[in-house]
Amino acid sequence: MVKTKIENLETGLIKARLKRPFITALRTALEIENIIVKITTDSGITGYGEAAPTPAITGETKGSIIEAIEKYIKPCILGMDIEYFEDIIKSIHGSILYNNSAKAACDIALYDILAKYYKVPLYRLLGGTKKSIETDITISLSDVDTMVKNSLAAVGEGFNILKIKVGEGYKNDVERVKAIREAVGKNITLRLDANQGWQPKEAIAAITKLAEYDIELVEQPVKAYDLEGLKEVTQNVPVPIMVDEGLFSPFDAFKIISMKAANIINIKLMKSGGIYNALKINEIAESEGIECMIGSMMESKISVTAAAHLAAAKSNITRYDLDAPYLLGTNSVRGGILYRGSEISFSESPGLGIDGF
Repeated sequence: MVKTKIENLETGLIKARLKRPFITALRTALEIENIIVKITTDSGITGYGEAAPTPAITGETKGSIIEAIEKYIKPCILGMDIEYFEDIIKSIHGSILYNNSAKAACDIALYDILAKYYKVPLYRLLGGTKKSIETDITISLSDVDTMVKNSLAAVGEGFNILKIKVGEGYKNDVERVKAIREAVGKNITLRLDANQGWQPKEAIAAITKLAEYDIELVEQPVKAYDLEGLKEVTQNVPVPIMVDEGLFSPFDAFKIISMKAANIINIKLMKSGGIYNALKINEIAESEGIECMIGSMMESKISVTAAAHLAAAKSNITRYDLDAPYLLGTNSVRGGILYRGSEISFSESPGLGIDGF
């Protein structure tokens, strides 16, 4: 094949309002304003990536992401040959410390280019085990009646798995989950996400009570930095515990698994720095018999398509929280994954299958 070198990298913005407020124990979001990366090669291949500013989780803002990409990452990778892919990725990660969402945007665009270079969809290049996946849908934190109403609406739209936001007072959380279970019936899967909202002892008491309502798992019950607290909860409740905000890197995965601090790992590209490190995290987890979920921040279909392709490629990724584009009021992205209710399917177009935005 003819050498294909990175010729240019451009950044832009993508904006969209949410259908309804996205409320967790950490934050409230009404819209997205994310950074788009467009990388082009001298052979005419274009790749797209995306970064979601999430200061409460990654510490990154719109401005910091743009500066990290334009000032530090871009100069390091211009002129590099796509066939030396790992060298490019290492250059990205060596260009600046942290700034994982900025790195993820560039990583995603490069994987898009790599799959287009080989003329295959990305999920096939990465392994290609599944032709479709089923996402859950998030039920934002609110009063009981609103959460029940939104849960019933989601079930009516074809969702079988609800991810219920909790973490705002033990007794209130129990009341919310009890009411939702009674409303949706026993055949709907309920996952809970506390977004660091409980202290360890409180989490143990809450989860022990909440287990009465047939809960599949509880995500990030305690503060991200409190791995000992996470371990205490994991080892003293009858429900599987999943780590999210407490895990960014492959090293984090190794440490958490070694401590037996969680039963399941939630991989997010914005935290891991992109697909390259996400693959490493999944491999570490798989080697220890730990299953993974693939999740997302409040992102558009660009980066969520990348996450979905990764999920479809790896059998150890068994759960999917990729509803963010579905929660947006508008979608300006052309191509990418296809939603039919909770089912996500893939086109056979090369790369991410995204034509622009």
